[in-house]
Amino acid sequence: MKTIELDDDLYFYIASQTRHIGESASDILRRLLEQPARIKAIPPASALADVTPADPQPVAAGSEALTRLLASGALQQEEKSINRFMLLLSTLYRDDPAGFTQATEIKGRKRVYFSQDPEALRASGSTTKPKPVPETPFWVITNTNTSRKQNMVAQLMASMGYDEALIAEACALV
Repeated sequence: MKTIELDDDLYFYIASQTRHIGESASDILRRLLEQPARIKAIPPASALADVTPADPQPVAAGSEALTRLLASGALQQEEKSINRFMLLLSTLYRDDPAGFTQATEIKGRKRVYFSQDPEALRASGSTTKPKPVPETPFWVITNTNTSRKQNMVAQLMASMGYDEALIAEACALV
């Protein structure tokens, strides 16, 4: 397996195209590029006898609430994307209120996505539909498609220091 470097915008786009938990970046790219699926050879059991398991990847410090949320299945039980989005945002705030303030730096070409002032969000577009992020002092625009919401979450989580696997898992559930 080779490692490549991607610009953040490309990474977030690929992450936003995740269809299910555990889908790898290679699987996503194969699907998007309409390439045939890779057939993985299963090694014989004797070949696995001497393999030592890899150390688990560390998650960001302070990710306890997010880890519990993802493990609980609560996001999957929410029928509406907007409810999953808001639940995820309030959980990220709970894990790291100071880190969450970086959300105000996440912007589109014309729109401001996060603010502590709903009027700032309304002023950035005619149909932003700002809503308060539950249990936080922040507001977020909600008149965006699911892919944009996933991108917003991915950018926020990356700026807060979450690892790529956790970002992909959370974005897949938005």
